[in-house]
Amino acid sequence: MGNEIRIDDLASPVLNDIQKMGIDYGETVHTELTVDAICEAAIAATGLSDFGPEDFRERLQVQLDSINADPDRTGLGRMLVFGDDLKYAVNRLRIRDLLKQHPEILDIEIEKPVIVIGLPRSGTTNLVNLLAADSRFRSMPLWESYEPVPDPGEETPADGVDPRWTRCQGQWESMQAGAPFIAAMHPMNPDHVHEENELMAPDFSNYNIEWVARVPEWRDYYLAQDQTPHYEYMKTVLQILQWYRPRERWVLKSPQHLEQIGPLMSVFPDATVVVTHRDPVAVVQSTITMLTYGARTAYKSTKPEWYRDYWTDRIGRLLDSSIRDRHLLPADRTVDVFFHEYMADEVGTLQRIYDAAGIEFTDEAKAEVAAYQDAHPRGKEGRVVYDLRGDFSITPEEVRTRYTNYMNTFPVQIEVK
Repeated sequence: MGNEIRIDDLASPVLNDIQKMGIDYGETVHTELTVDAICEAAIAATGLSDFGPEDFRERLQVQLDSINADPDRTGLGRMLVFGDDLKYAVNRLRIRDLLKQHPEILDIEIEKPVIVIGLPRSGTTNLVNLLAADSRFRSMPLWESYEPVPDPGEETPADGVDPRWTRCQGQWESMQAGAPFIAAMHPMNPDHVHEENELMAPDFSNYNIEWVARVPEWRDYYLAQDQTPHYEYMKTVLQILQWYRPRERWVLKSPQHLEQIGPLMSVFPDATVVVTHRDPVAVVQSTITMLTYGARTAYKSTKPEWYRDYWTDRIGRLLDSSIRDRHLLPADRTVDVFFHEYMADEVGTLQRIYDAAGIEFTDEAKAEVAAYQDAHPRGKEGRVVYDLRGDFSITPEEVRTRYTNYMNTFPVQIEVK
């Protein structure tokens, strides 16, 4: 079991040498954050030029406008945005090219997926990784989500390790060097099962950028648009992954689905949906601590109060939308999972999910889950200690007032007092 971790420099970060070097280097580089620059770089990287429908350019432009308008973003932070968007543009080109070569991929069925939806930091990651331990499920590890279509010009080396895995491992090592406590808050190792909204990123429409940038303009634009076409795009990429490596049933998860239940059920009408519930204050304190900590290299000032206010409201929007659209979930295929009950009985929770999905929880599956639990004990990388009052100048009671409707609707256990 790891040690307790107290991050006491959120407002005035004490940077390590690697962080200082990264920031200094970023200031020497001019990063052109434009749609044309990103697309041209993607074309140069792939030799492909067909992006498909051009409507993505407007969405990408909104994101970049929000970044470019923020003078507090560091040069390194701008480089990181360019790198992410280049990756997504490259993926878009390769996805388009593969589908032209193999149109039969679009006939593949994605049947009866099990989809975990719930607040970030509410147990969704642990739960989906436990489900994915059952080898009958098809899940999506992080390395595959980052590059769903392999580079056709790249060969797998003699050791048999996919070069996409190797790249992802290198990124994880760099991330830990630049943010040493990140492993304790949100592991991003290559085999970690990731969120499928990563597969919407090549269509440049999801809420991911809100996790790495201060972009309220994008939030407003994104929430005003019907996301069904982008969920359809995500399903298409799932079909590609299924084509490469077939399985019978998918297991998926994303907190974003809480505010997109309509598009989710339109695209996956036969899904079994697992809704996780937790004291929103526990979610908020974890989220804003992680994001404020991460801001020390991407921004010139970390602004803890900005993250406090933005994410207290953002979590509230997710919850309000989930209550509004609850009636769209299939009553006989919806499982509510309360955090305190899940922590007390993980296997019993899995049994309820298997029952709702019509899948036998076999002895072999239980053994695979137990092996995952043994290899991933809670708090392995350390446990972060949070302090809303000291770090964010607010009390848990003040934060919780935003969630009165949710707390009255679902009997979550208060964790933070």
